[in-house]
Amino acid sequence: MYKLFSMALLLLTAMANAQDFAQWKEHNLVLDNGLIRREIVVEDNMLYTKRLTLSGQDLSYDDSTAAEFAVSIDGNQYDGKSGWTFIRFDSASDTRKGKGATIVLEGTKLLAGVQLELTYLLYPNLPVIRKKITFSNHSGKEIRIASLDVEKIILGFSFIEAVAYVNYGRQKHLGTYVGDWDDPLIAIHSYSQNAGILLGNESPGVLKRTAYNTTYNNADIGLTHNEDNYPFRKYLRNGQSWTSPQVFIIPYAQAADPWPVMNTALADFTRRHMGLRINEIPQRPTIMYNNYVPFDDHFNDTLLLQLSRTAAEVGIIQFEIDCGWHTTQGNKGKPVSWIENTGDWIPDSLKFSKGLKPVFDSIRQRGMEPGLWISVGSASKTSKVFREHPEWAARDEKGQPVNLHTTDGIDLNTMCFGTDWSDYIKNKILDLVHGVGLGFVKLDLSVATSAYITDFKRSGCYATNHPYHKDREASLIVIYERLFKLFDELHAAAPNLFIDCTFETAGKLQLIDYAFCQHAEGNWLTNVSEPFPVGAFRIRNLAWWKSPALPASAFLIGNLQMDSKDFIQELKTLIGSFPIVLGDLRKLTESRKREIRQWTAWMVRMKQRYNYDLYRQDLPSFGEPAEGSWDAWARINTDTRKGGIIGVFRQGSLDDQRTLVVPGLLKKSQYLVTLAPTGQTIARMTGRELEAIGFKVKLTKKYDSQLFEIQLINP
Repeated sequence: MYKLFSMALLLLTAMANAQDFAQWKEHNLVLDNGLIRREIVVEDNMLYTKRLTLSGQDLSYDDSTAAEFAVSIDGNQYDGKSGWTFIRFDSASDTRKGKGATIVLEGTKLLAGVQLELTYLLYPNLPVIRKKITFSNHSGKEIRIASLDVEKIILGFSFIEAVAYVNYGRQKHLGTYVGDWDDPLIAIHSYSQNAGILLGNESPGVLKRTAYNTTYNNADIGLTHNEDNYPFRKYLRNGQSWTSPQVFIIPYAQAADPWPVMNTALADFTRRHMGLRINEIPQRPTIMYNNYVPFDDHFNDTLLLQLSRTAAEVGIIQFEIDCGWHTTQGNKGKPVSWIENTGDWIPDSLKFSKGLKPVFDSIRQRGMEPGLWISVGSASKTSKVFREHPEWAARDEKGQPVNLHTTDGIDLNTMCFGTDWSDYIKNKILDLVHGVGLGFVKLDLSVATSAYITDFKRSGCYATNHPYHKDREASLIVIYERLFKLFDELHAAAPNLFIDCTFETAGKLQLIDYAFCQHAEGNWLTNVSEPFPVGAFRIRNLAWWKSPALPASAFLIGNLQMDSKDFIQELKTLIGSFPIVLGDLRKLTESRKREIRQWTAWMVRMKQRYNYDLYRQDLPSFGEPAEGSWDAWARINTDTRKGGIIGVFRQGSLDDQRTLVVPGLLKKSQYLVTLAPTGQTIARMTGRELEAIGFKVKLTKKYDSQLFEIQLINP
């Protein structure tokens, strides 16, 4: 698959660059970039796709029986065949090289005055079609939008001989499937056709819905329906417009499973064109320290200065102070827990006698970037902001302030982003950016739904008098959209601010998706505390599970500790995602400091040479990390093909030797394989030899690992 896909790109690059990607005549639209072609017809007040094909392939991935889209407006169901007046075709583009067309339609009868704009974008040298729908209301009345499928296709192969790869494209499922928040990406693979299609959903959090074979062979991508636990709803007043989240499809052929195309076309699309923050910022962090374990909220400025001194010695780049640095107006001088001190974000004078600035200044002087934990949507009753603005609190079914995060009765109230709370918290964060030099912020705890509460009714905001939403169902999309607006405004005011938005804020256990990654650089995915080898194994498994769909360097996975006796083994695991480390650094011996420093210096060199953190690939013959087996990953720069890094791990296997083969390099060029971090030469091979023959790795311990550099030496 790697070889076939690369050949297709080489052969069709000139053709794709020469085309406009969209051509139309009368009521026929053809989208074609040389790799993928979609023929759309608007006739007899209907809109449908006639054919969806890949260049050189006969299989049509969609047919004219599909409805193209579907939506509920004011309780009535509509789709592409419900009767629309065709207005026009327009050219369409985005800021990331997307080009295509927009089809403008207007409703009839009950939908008179409601206009739809369906936008299709294609990208250079990729078999991708991205789609969104804009609704404009000129009906003279308010309308209610719900149950929106942005994309509806009927697959050209039967579900009987196909399998769905769900849950970030990693788990197999047979038959009918309705996806949820863990499905930013689903693949439908046909064994008989040796082909399939990736279904990408950029909707946020619990509002994403991707369905397969709920009617014969259908594939629908969009937002949740009225009957779902977290239903999407949007009200549009007369004169208002709203644009849906985008979705995308990537058909593929001549592949035994979908993972090779995830490593190539999908990875290239998300890295180059989707606008994910971690891929776009010029200065990406390499390794970060966080003090949460073992100190919890029991720390002060003296301890932090001691920890930061050692952190700088071992090569830490970011130093983050977790929960507990703050107090509220009503709790000043009182030793209460961190979770009851949310809302005002006042530095605790019992811990910081001279404030935060001297500590931040010291961290910066040591060459590190300082960061803070903040609960982005919480305020305790003791806070000044809650006392002055109780109307900003999210409400439960009875109209009372609600804690959406937990049910344990603590003093924690969730504040609603459907109010002016979002402006308040933005200003609080920017005050810290400008006042003490905050460079990294970990935004945490629930805002719309909980990772821990199973009662789905305890989500969103039931208030009917908040300015930006009318009811609980409508509050969900508003909360997400205004949270993302906050992130964007923070980046506009502080372009170098790194935002880590945790899975708890995303709203479900270990949740990460395209929507959050488009607005926040990182996602604290979970906390893993088991000692080696279990903790490291869990982290590799989690990174393997989600990395085909999302960028691995957005995965912040705690809580492995630097003072662990097996920390070097754990660090090698962490380099496969984003290395976030914890622990009591005062316990490190001088020899362990030198050892860690050797590894962090190697990481910096690898990042400078290859930007390896923007890439991650599966390696042939290595699958999901499993006890009694081996697993591996590659982080090869597939744009320059100058090299990258490889990690291989023995997890209790009886075999002590495996062969590593590395696809995706320049076939005729020479590469040097060296052992990290010492640089010991392991092999000198061409790209073709690395892909076809590979090199052997022997690990004598049942739980062991090695990392390698693959360096281009003769282009």
